[in-house]
Amino acid sequence: MPPKRKRADESVATTTRTTRSSARAMSVDTAPSVASASTPVNTMSTLSEVEGEADEPPPPKKGRAKKGGTSRAKGKNKIQPTTANEAQSQDVNDNEPSTSNNTKSKKRAPEPYTPAGAASLFSSYTDPDDLNVIGPEGFERLCSDMDISLEGALPLVLAWQMNASEMAKISKDEWQTGMEELQIACLEYLALALHDVEDMLLLNKPPLKHPAVTPARTKKKTVPSEPYNRVRYWKYAADTNKAFSELYSYCFNLAKPAGARNIDMETASAFWSVLVVPQYPVMKEMLEFINDKGTYKGVNKDLWSMILEFCRTIQPDLSNYDADGAWPTMIDNFVEWKTSRSKVDREEPAAPMDVDE
Repeated sequence: MPPKRKRADESVATTTRTTRSSARAMSVDTAPSVASASTPVNTMSTLSEVEGEADEPPPPKKGRAKKGGTSRAKGKNKIQPTTANEAQSQDVNDNEPSTSNNTKSKKRAPEPYTPAGAASLFSSYTDPDDLNVIGPEGFERLCSDMDISLEGALPLVLAWQMNASEMAKISKDEWQTGMEELQIACLEYLALALHDVEDMLLLNKPPLKHPAVTPARTKKKTVPSEPYNRVRYWKYAADTNKAFSELYSYCFNLAKPAGARNIDMETASAFWSVLVVPQYPVMKEMLEFINDKGTYKGVNKDLWSMILEFCRTIQPDLSNYDADGAWPTMIDNFVEWKTSRSKVDREEPAAPMDVDE
């Protein structure tokens, strides 16, 4: 009896079931476990390799992306984390403060000049008993905040730039006028302006280079090339000797008590040590002479001016000094003291005594 033939539909059904079963087995064997992965896995590439065996690729599905895949948030240019572990790590990182951003935020940029800003800065150092003046305590705090030593020349330069009429005091009007001319409303630029003047007039450093003049632009706003208004500085640079003479003369009036004609020798010596000594070493010897004598108690305007003239015109070795010149008596006495001391220094040392062998 011939064997029964299988029906065509049963064969087709069996083949279809076998193919689908094999495909499912392949999918289970080859697909990675996202939950157990410790590093991000590109699941999109893995799925494309499995689907590449089919004759026709399935149409792309719309909607939410599968877990473990990479996708872009709608309307945002941000890559989403590929695993649950990475997503958790990303959330932790987002909650942590940014050290670099915090550091930058602490460094405040110097404030541009405004009258209100200058007035606010002034009020930080005013005398509690008189809000219209920065007194000695406020003046000391102001210098300290700018890292300026009270024993140097910079406090005198500060008073000069504000055109202060009293020692270690700045009135509100003096402050507003000085800061408006300098176009400064912050300590950073004020300290910079003072150091610029000191470097050029007291330390004999070359002046800053004058910026090139550019044609004005009417349509675009240009950023200022200088941190403060250096018009006054360029005026000093044009004639540094004249500028220093102005500072030197101002300091005498600053140190002189109201109604007096002289300043005491102690104050004058302190001013000379920071104003003149750095430029003219002979002034250091003159201060030594004054201390040795101990008889000079005060300095008038004429002596104050002639001291600077002497340092500028007379050679350190006194070779061009004219004894018949119209020099103050104190200067004549100094020349005599220095000459006699130089003779002693030039004398040959005594011959050594013979020592028996």
